[in-house]
Amino acid sequence: MSSLWGSSRKDDDNNNNNDAEDADSSVRESQDYSRVANEHTRLLPNRVESTRYLSPDDPAVSPYNLWSVRIVRWITIFLTLVTFVWWILQLVGQFVTPPGFHTRGSGFFAFSYASITLANLLFSLVFFAIPSKSMRILSIVMGAFLLIQAVLLLAVEKTRHEEGWVGMVSVLWAFVIAVWVLATDRLVLWGKHEEEERLTGRAETRRSLGEWTAVFVSSLAMIVLTVALFLTACTLILRALDAGLAPPGTRYWVDGDKYLVHVYCHGNQTDSKGTKLPTVLLEAGEGTVEDGLWHFADDAVNHGSINRYCFVDRPGFGWRHRAVPLSAGMAVEAASEALARAGEEGPWVLLSAGIGSVYSRIFSSRNGEQVKGLLMIDPLHEDLLYRVGAPGRGFFLWLRGILSPLGLDRIPGALFKGRNKEDRVWGQSAYQTGKFVFAKLQENLVADTLTKRDVSSSGAIQYKDTPLTVISSGEEMRRDDAWEDAQRDLTGLTHNLKHWDIVKEAPHEVWTTLEGRDTIEKRLKQMVYA
Repeated sequence: MSSLWGSSRKDDDNNNNNDAEDADSSVRESQDYSRVANEHTRLLPNRVESTRYLSPDDPAVSPYNLWSVRIVRWITIFLTLVTFVWWILQLVGQFVTPPGFHTRGSGFFAFSYASITLANLLFSLVFFAIPSKSMRILSIVMGAFLLIQAVLLLAVEKTRHEEGWVGMVSVLWAFVIAVWVLATDRLVLWGKHEEEERLTGRAETRRSLGEWTAVFVSSLAMIVLTVALFLTACTLILRALDAGLAPPGTRYWVDGDKYLVHVYCHGNQTDSKGTKLPTVLLEAGEGTVEDGLWHFADDAVNHGSINRYCFVDRPGFGWRHRAVPLSAGMAVEAASEALARAGEEGPWVLLSAGIGSVYSRIFSSRNGEQVKGLLMIDPLHEDLLYRVGAPGRGFFLWLRGILSPLGLDRIPGALFKGRNKEDRVWGQSAYQTGKFVFAKLQENLVADTLTKRDVSSSGAIQYKDTPLTVISSGEEMRRDDAWEDAQRDLTGLTHNLKHWDIVKEAPHEVWTTLEGRDTIEKRLKQMVYA
């Protein structure tokens, strides 16, 4: 009886132990499940300890579980901030040059590289956790284009000289970032596969609709950047070809050797009797001297109307470097210094057109004894400088400038229109170059302030007995009443007005018509041989 009782007691103890073990097992399973499912494990997916595999769509399946991926992302954010600061400096440098950031070129190439680099990093951050093969391929292509452009900038002396250290740093930094983005994408891909195998049992090859959309957008953005780099490379090739075009004159360092100024003179200072005659100093209008008055002056020498002429390229025009800031008075000071270094002392007869007359008036007022005549072709009045300095015009010039490295007009011109080196450096396509656009932008920024002050104050010291001739465009005067009033007012610039000719059928560039050329040459001859 006792034996039966003891056996029954042992059975009860075993049952109680089994029930306790089942309860403990249920608690442990509940605790395990809570560790998998609660919000803390969602926020810290790298601490998942469940032996059960997760769904591939579970937020816990992420490459961010790996510290290496997180660190690389933070480094990418830091590089983006550094690039953003560099981009801001390049943007500011198009208006006011920060100390140490002076370049002799346009500065638009350095800004374009900074923009491309910043865009590359931003797209890399936005789509950081969604690596794609297309991104890696396009990063390789971008890196190749940037390497080619770095070689072009370093190998060609003129472009290296113009872009300076700012351009070099910009293109090399863009290349380094392209390599970084490529390596980052490859690391994230590895981390994604690692976490998918650990948490889901296999690397996921499928993509959700959202992921496909992200891949499409990122690939499209990288294609745009790659095309931009391809066009920039083509523009740099054109610049390398144009660098082989030697200037007809000599370039001189001015303003403390900050930049070079191109001076060209042609003809004899004395006539057949040994009499010294004034040299005609040309000043271009809205374009370069070489594309307008140069050929006219050559013809005048051949016809015997003048004996000699000189011209000095304005900053950013022809073979001259850019200058920042740039008012008309500053440009005249640089031109005077360059002429002095060239050994040119005058006397002068000043021949100017359009806005170039503003520069000639300032030169005349500061060199009055050496100026023997002032001939202005459809000149711009200082009261109309607000048109040159209009904000809308300035914004359009800036937009043209930042797009100029793409060569959207230069490349088709070279491929389909037969534009050559001369066209691009000083001819009909010179307005497409970044230096030219930058010069016009600087002209716009100070036209109604510094330049207007310079030309207005020059009137107070202008020699009133200087012979003056004004030749106006009939078309411009009929079209614009304010222009007609301005032409009439300029005839009173000195007390020695010789002639005011109105060429009725001539446009603003009066010398482009036969009647205009004849009139200008006749009046010029009268001044030189007076």
